[in-house]
Amino acid sequence: MKQEKAVVVFSGGQDSTTCLFWALKQFQEVEAVTFDYNQRHRLEIEVAASIANELGVPHTVLDMSLLNQLAPNALTRSSIAIEQKEGELPSTFVDGRNLLFLSFAAVLAKQKGARHLVTGVCETDFSGYPDCRDIFIKSLNVTLNLAMDYQFVIHTPLMWLNKAQTWKLADELGALDFVRTKTLTCYNGLIADGCGECPACQLRKRGLEQYMAEKGAMNE
Repeated sequence: MKQEKAVVVFSGGQDSTTCLFWALKQFQEVEAVTFDYNQRHRLEIEVAASIANELGVPHTVLDMSLLNQLAPNALTRSSIAIEQKEGELPSTFVDGRNLLFLSFAAVLAKQKGARHLVTGVCETDFSGYPDCRDIFIKSLNVTLNLAMDYQFVIHTPLMWLNKAQTWKLADELGALDFVRTKTLTCYNGLIADGCGECPACQLRKRGLEQYMAEKGAMNE
């Protein structure tokens, strides 16, 4: 039996699209929310809107441009190189992003009568981002419930999956080809398999190759 209503934090990338397909299997009603923080690639918002429309999912875009002003980084400034120095967080890390996104998603969810929030954060392939850790999500869940006197449940279907396992989940949901051809993961703004060179594309490609190899071995 499907649960009630959920709001999916949705960027149009591999992870959040897989989560959207997961939510559609789990919940009676699903909506998606995308955040406009003047990110490096405006195409991200267009891709998210297109996918939501194709899947018949109501879609809200919220203005989060203040985040761009507060936290300059490689995802919001083309002048900042995409890099990761040893012992430091990647230049793509945006301070407070998941804290703010999930908080605003919760406010939206409450207005829409939804108690479930779904996000694609993952502690397995997370580049060291502190706001992708399970302990942060659990802490924020308690805080949101107390702040709004409302019983939210934050779902993280990918938390303990590596990229190969995320591809496997997409396949099990009947969405592997959809996710592969219609999502935007690339830091250089190329849909589907992307540029193949940036860290996001390399991680995505390695995961897909690993999963397809494992699937092929199982079918032999």
